Amino acid sequence: MLDINPILLLATFVVFLSLIAALNSWLYNPLFAYMKKRDEDIKKDLDKIGSNDSEIHELHSKAESIIMSAKLEAAALREKVIADAKELADSKLEAKRAELASEYLEFEKSLDNSRKQLSDELIAQIPLFKEAVKAKFSQI
Repeated sequence: MLDINPILLLATFVVFLSLIAALNSWLYNPLFAYMKKRDEDIKKDLDKIGSNDSEIHELHSKAESIIMSAKLEAAALREKVIADAKELADSKLEAKRAELASEYLEFEKSLDNSRKQLSDELIAQIPLFKEAVKAKFSQI
C-alpha cells in the first residue's frame, strides 16, 4: 500500500529546505528590504508634509495679516477720498452760493433801478393823466 521511502523523504526535505533558502535570499529578503525602504520614504514624506503644513499655516497667517492691513489701508484711503470729495463739493457749493448771492444782489439792484425808472416815468406822465381825466370829466 503506502510505503514510506526514507531516502525520498529525506531528498524531498533537503529540496524543500534548499528552496526555502533560495527563496529567502532571492525573493523574501529583497522584498522585505524594498518594503522597509518604502515605509521609510513614506515616513520622510509625511514628516516633510508636516513641516510644509506648518509653513503653509505660517504663510496663511501672513497672508491674512497682509490682507487685513490692506483692508485697513483701503478703508483709510476711502475715508480720505470721501473727505476730500466732501470738501471739494462744499467749496463748490459755497462758490455757487456766493455767485448766486451776487447775482441776486445784481437782480435786486436792477429791479430797484427798474422800479425807480418806472416811477419816474409815471411821475413824468402825471400831467398827461390829469389832462385825460379832465377831458373825461368834461365829456360827462
